[in-house]
Amino acid sequence: MKHNNSYKLSFVHLLCVLLLTPLICSQLDYRFYDDSCPNLTRIVRYGVWSAMSNDTRMAASLLRLHFHDCFVNGCDGSLLLDGENVEKNGLANRNSARGFEAIDNIKANLEKACPATVSCADILAIVAREAVYLTGGPFWNVPLGRRDGLTSSQNAANQQLPSPFESLENITAKFTSKGLDLKDVVVLSGGHTLGFAQCFTFKTRLFNFSGSGKPDPALDTSFLQSLQNACPDQADSDTKLAPFDSTSSKFDNVYYNLLMNNAGLLQSDQALMGDNTAASLVSYYSKFPYMFSKDFGVSMVKMGGIGVLTRQDGEIRKNCRVNN
Repeated sequence: MKHNNSYKLSFVHLLCVLLLTPLICSQLDYRFYDDSCPNLTRIVRYGVWSAMSNDTRMAASLLRLHFHDCFVNGCDGSLLLDGENVEKNGLANRNSARGFEAIDNIKANLEKACPATVSCADILAIVAREAVYLTGGPFWNVPLGRRDGLTSSQNAANQQLPSPFESLENITAKFTSKGLDLKDVVVLSGGHTLGFAQCFTFKTRLFNFSGSGKPDPALDTSFLQSLQNACPDQADSDTKLAPFDSTSSKFDNVYYNLLMNNAGLLQSDQALMGDNTAASLVSYYSKFPYMFSKDFGVSMVKMGGIGVLTRQDGEIRKNCRVNN
């Protein structure tokens, strides 16, 4: 058993060297908490399982927290900070980002087991992996050792987070600015295999696409009808929910199958089919779910290395909502 584990870790290290930037590999360590918090994974997994058992939307929400944290000035747990002009209040997070209480509970349990040891940024990274794994998705080793940032900016969130209304060109530019590429856009968009979207994020596609007074012509007709029934053209439907796909609580490749049939929920989802390279990847993942799972783990590790604070930078928060 020891031999197998050593082989796996050696293989993971090789992947780190081959696939990721040397910066990420040198700063973060897969075994960072092996001695200081040996029960870390067990505690986090139980916390995620417990949160998911009480809320079918929670897996998607927890995965999204890590993404939204990393894309705003790096993976530093700044999304979790409370305050007035903080990331939580950004347009993409306000009344939308959720799962903070689950993070609070996990952090509290870790503080009991390993006081002042595990950063909130690392908790978000592990939680995202567990949310995917517990819904039938891939397991990947998470490099650890991030420290928590001291500031959080609402303006930065508004500027740096991709929007469901943006063009693929703009979204790709935001990914590129973080060291990611078009393949990562396609792969990480596959995270929409989990969860729901509020009607206001796609309702213009149903009734007034690009100010035309008509639906988005790219939408499949039967899919359009079902969405119009779920999200009627009235203000009180804005916060109603629609699933990204028919298996919203299971991590699979159905999302890509829907894109192939012009049934992507968000404008930014279906936009993937308007680019030849992206569309080829969508087709590939719709046919080969195993490759989607493998590549998703790789892209998540890449994303998890954006702008990390390590060593003496930042701090290890005792409470994820406030600085020490």
